[in-house]
Amino acid sequence: MTFPNTSIIRKSTIFLAAAMLSFSAMAADFDQTQRLANQGDVDSQFNLGLMYSQGEGVRQDYSKARQWYEKAANQGSAEAQANLGYIYQYGEGVRQDYAKAREWYTKSANQGIAEAQFNLGVMYSQGEGVRQNRAIAKEWFGKACDNGDQGGCDNYRMLNQR
Repeated sequence: MTFPNTSIIRKSTIFLAAAMLSFSAMAADFDQTQRLANQGDVDSQFNLGLMYSQGEGVRQDYSKARQWYEKAANQGSAEAQANLGYIYQYGEGVRQDYAKAREWYTKSANQGIAEAQFNLGVMYSQGEGVRQNRAIAKEWFGKACDNGDQGGCDNYRMLNQR
């Protein structure tokens, strides 16, 4: 006697086993990342911040994400600096603070991170926490464009047309 849905059951069992292995690997990865982050490894600190901000392998916790991003940012991680800028610009787990957002974005942007350059362009074009300044916005959008950010290119062109 054959059962018509055995292939579905097999596929479900395989999927469940793969998910369990993936979860186990994620837990081991988290433990390893946390150990290295506690030892001062800047990449692990950034990755731990990312895990907490996105809820990957851990419960999403913006406060812990910010703490780990700050550790990495204070060691010069441009990516962590950009993510801190975002956290403060949008108030994720902190009080919204445009001055801190601009400070972190600027540190990151000066290291060539296109997303930070773009976000500074947005802040200056919209007057978010700064005096609205189209010339400065255009400068940041241009830098973002030069670093491959299509939104930066689009906004740079738009500001040139006005």
